[in-house]
Amino acid sequence: MRQSKLYTKTRKDAPKDEVSTNAILLTRAGYIHKEMAGVYTMLPLGLRVLTKIENIIRRHMDEIGNELLMTALSPKETWEKTGRLETIDVLMKTMPANKVSEDKSSASYVLGSTHEEMITPIAQEYSRSYKDLPSAFYQIQTKFRNEARAKSGLLRGREFRMKDLYSFHKNADDLNVYYDEAKKVYMNIFNEVGIGADTFITLAGGGDFTKDFSHEFQTLCDAGEDTIFLDRKNNIAYNKEVTDEATAKKLGVDFTKMEQVRACEIGNIFPLNTKFSKAFDYTYVDETGTKQDVYMGCYGIGPTRLMGVVVEKFADEKGLIWPESIAPFSVHLIVLSRDKDGEAYKVAEKIYEAFNKSHVEVLFDDREASAGEKFADSDLIGIPMRVVVSDKSLEKGGVELKERKVDASEIITVDQLLQMYTRPCC
Repeated sequence: MRQSKLYTKTRKDAPKDEVSTNAILLTRAGYIHKEMAGVYTMLPLGLRVLTKIENIIRRHMDEIGNELLMTALSPKETWEKTGRLETIDVLMKTMPANKVSEDKSSASYVLGSTHEEMITPIAQEYSRSYKDLPSAFYQIQTKFRNEARAKSGLLRGREFRMKDLYSFHKNADDLNVYYDEAKKVYMNIFNEVGIGADTFITLAGGGDFTKDFSHEFQTLCDAGEDTIFLDRKNNIAYNKEVTDEATAKKLGVDFTKMEQVRACEIGNIFPLNTKFSKAFDYTYVDETGTKQDVYMGCYGIGPTRLMGVVVEKFADEKGLIWPESIAPFSVHLIVLSRDKDGEAYKVAEKIYEAFNKSHVEVLFDDREASAGEKFADSDLIGIPMRVVVSDKSLEKGGVELKERKVDASEIITVDQLLQMYTRPCC
């Protein structure tokens, strides 16, 4: 893509109504546009990053589930069955916004914040025999929550992207096997995104779902809202909410010897057991013809929050630094010449054309801007590798190659560059 055709622009000043690093840098770099507190539009650069995160999640989720897409609107009756219509403190509803609309229909609906109430009747319709279990369905969808503390940019919003997976099982043992497999798949996702080394499976409370522990995936992050007790030796952590004497005795651990650190929750999984299946009278027929309760689990990852956490962890004083796996582009190609008939511009166009033919994701800064402005924007945007073509670099033998995360650069020939990034088309 040519940067002159990107149409979104960087900005020097931080937005006055933002305080978090991720919101400030993503806004300044032209990745997001704030609509209201906790609600952001993904601009072209931001959408590229979010799409890559979601595709990584999707590829790993396909190993353990089938993708579907449920509706954002749901009838109140399903929520009444589970008793959660009046108890979930972030639940939102839709209703006519004006008299003209109300005259057409005065109906109101629940706006999806989570989808246990929707998926359970769907699974009930298609999985009624022991031969159909286990089964699992997931979706990647926009969620809506009446969040009182909408803050910290993408870390806590009222409208956000969520991957939610739901599994259905014959018994608790079968659920536990799948549950442990989901932990492994989740860690594979976070490793591929680039934050696995600082992400820990964390025991947490079960909330309204279960009396058992749930498990969070907490990434060490100074901007995180949670305090976790970290046991590095055993590679496990405990949310502060469960670090009481009863838990210590039950698990045989000593919280006083653990490291207390700030972290941000990027995923969570819950053993739902029979809470929702009982509410919908969802049973299956076993091998003997006897009806049995279905056991359930739910598993969530927030792609937009994950995007914000990556920014918080890797950004520096100059701007964003994206891991290669989720960067909007692999290479930021910069030409330092205003003469489109000059040698530097011709070489840059040659590189750009070769990259496109080999499907290398490249952002070509072809704008009529100063070298200082181009370099500052490149640092702010945070693409992993920068290639600079100028009369000076050509005099030295080629192009200047520099990784975003390091200060040093080197001159390599154009042929060396193309060998690094391009491949035969057939």
